[in-house]
Amino acid sequence: MSRVQQYQSSFTNGELDPLLRGRIDLAQYYSSAETADNVIFEPQGGFSRRPGLRFVADITADNPSNGSVLIPFEFSTTQNFMIVASAQNTTSTIRFRFFANQTLLTNINGSGNDYLDYSVGTLYQVSNFDMDKLYFTQSADTLIIVHENFAPFKVQRGANNTTWTATALTLTIPKVQFTPVTTTFTGSVTATPSAVDGNITITSSGAMFNAGMVDQFIQVKSPAGFGRARIVDFVGTTNVDAVVEVPFINTDAIAETDLEIDGGYEDVWSNTRGWPRTCSFHEGRLYFGGSASRPATLFASVVGDHFNFKPSQSLDDDAFLITLTTDAVNAITGIRSGRDLQIFTTGAEFFLPQADLDPITPSNVTIKSATRRGSKVGIRPQAAEGGTPFIQRQGKALRELLFSDVELSYVANNISLLSSHLIMDPKRMALRSATDTTEGDLLLIVNGTDTVGYRPASTDLAGSIAAFMINRGQQIVAPSSFTTDGQFTDVGVDQDTIYVIVKRTINSATKYYLETFDDDRTTDAAIQYFSGATAPDQSLPGSATAGSLSHLEGKTVNIVRDDIVDTNQTVSSGQVTLGGTPTSYAEVGLPYSVTVRTQPFEPRLPSGTVQSQRRRILEISPILYRSQNLTLNGREVSLQSLPLSGAGTVPTFTGVKKTAGFLGYDRDAQITISQSQPVFFTVLALDYKVSIGQ
Repeated sequence: MSRVQQYQSSFTNGELDPLLRGRIDLAQYYSSAETADNVIFEPQGGFSRRPGLRFVADITADNPSNGSVLIPFEFSTTQNFMIVASAQNTTSTIRFRFFANQTLLTNINGSGNDYLDYSVGTLYQVSNFDMDKLYFTQSADTLIIVHENFAPFKVQRGANNTTWTATALTLTIPKVQFTPVTTTFTGSVTATPSAVDGNITITSSGAMFNAGMVDQFIQVKSPAGFGRARIVDFVGTTNVDAVVEVPFINTDAIAETDLEIDGGYEDVWSNTRGWPRTCSFHEGRLYFGGSASRPATLFASVVGDHFNFKPSQSLDDDAFLITLTTDAVNAITGIRSGRDLQIFTTGAEFFLPQADLDPITPSNVTIKSATRRGSKVGIRPQAAEGGTPFIQRQGKALRELLFSDVELSYVANNISLLSSHLIMDPKRMALRSATDTTEGDLLLIVNGTDTVGYRPASTDLAGSIAAFMINRGQQIVAPSSFTTDGQFTDVGVDQDTIYVIVKRTINSATKYYLETFDDDRTTDAAIQYFSGATAPDQSLPGSATAGSLSHLEGKTVNIVRDDIVDTNQTVSSGQVTLGGTPTSYAEVGLPYSVTVRTQPFEPRLPSGTVQSQRRRILEISPILYRSQNLTLNGREVSLQSLPLSGAGTVPTFTGVKKTAGFLGYDRDAQITISQSQPVFFTVLALDYKVSIGQ
């Protein structure tokens, strides 16, 4: 029998895929965990209890079961909003609620209502619309919203925070040929182009043209010659303005029997043909990516005239459209303005190159292939430092589209390679950028509700959040999972505030709550009581009774009062009884469990592995930082951090806490770190001793 001391200095690889259980040859094995639930990993190497959730509003009345989307809206450097868009019904109406500083704005437009309704009108081909396909982009005070099944519209902030309007976009729509229609001439007049190329006027010797020919093509029939021009303006029956597509031979008069109209061009977007699918602003243009009937076509507006998509004279600032021509079906699923205009499709990733940083024009526009991974429909690519994270088409991998200075091209690295098991039927994704050196970018992926994850601890991942802490400078990707009493359905980020929509069962009824992650809370759907609180938080009660908890009716809740953890209570009539009258603050909310389980013990011994031998943990010495409560393998560690009275604040423990006396041999020798109280903790590293038997 021998004794081995092991030191795990960091957890910067987060939770590792169980399929890598046997890869003890990987360096990542020794800086990872087998399970990481409801913790956030830090760039420095440790991990902490995830923030609790602040209850913001009950949005059940908006019928979010039909679909809802969180839309961040940044009006200025000091004014930011989170917009909750919910399908009021399945056929026509979207309801918008506006939140500023986690507070619902009321009396919208002086109506007395705290919401704004918008009817989307006639739907394209379907009896209901899928809110997962809603796509949006913003410029200044205007939010553009598109969906392939109904006409684009805008939501616009007015003179103050409670003035909002929702109106249809007035678009100048390009025309494309869905069904070719050829019209020939049989008369004896002639038509003469004013020039062989460019913007021209075509003049006929007699009545030849009509207004219906606008946006159709006039061309010379073979073998009489060649020449083709798009009619852009009807001047009169003997005059039209046109833009040449194929130059004419000369400016001689052409017999009308040698000409024909190539017609059948109609509005590319309509209730008959469907509407744009995605949108983004890029270098002065508004881009629409794909439409219901032209899913692989990119549409660009006139520079500075964002709603005019109709090509006219082929000038540098003119509108244009270009279609992805590839050997596979590549329906556009997302576009993003980054280093280049990036285009995500179901089969590959593309971009619009700009040589020498020249602006994109109708004459130089081209689409280049970047990678061939494909992007999942309904999940917006996110803007991260230098790259663009996106979910691969099958929904099983998180990738990052990144320009490689080594390869001088784009690559799509799999950043979830070591932990793809945490991504299960993903539905939404959002990124909160790091605000200081103590944290990394936090990429949050909401999992679907119809699957159960493959995980050693058998934790149900349906409706969970896969949280990836990313620090590009240190090449750190540390994932964990967030779970709650219910299921997450959406996530959105308002600068540094993370909003979520949570589906909960309250008093046998299904409820949808808007909540935010709050670093000062340790429970979910929580209400805090303190001086100067604004709703839904409450002022300090003058007794041991805490009210305004109807949103948790019938639930067993955690109570923290003046940093003392009271006995759990069940909410009745919207109230609970505290252990005493609070003097500084109190918090009441739903409990959530915290679990981090280390990888099976495997020392790096000259003699080889110890996989076949029984092992027993003898002693564990975690290095803690400002921690108030911790359990190791089910044993509570005495930190002397909970006082007997509410006077003052609870001291936190920082340092090494040696804990011995663990019993029992097994084949894994793992350490389970958890908590028995809803308070704060941070583990920086683990030092432990293991006895190895036969």
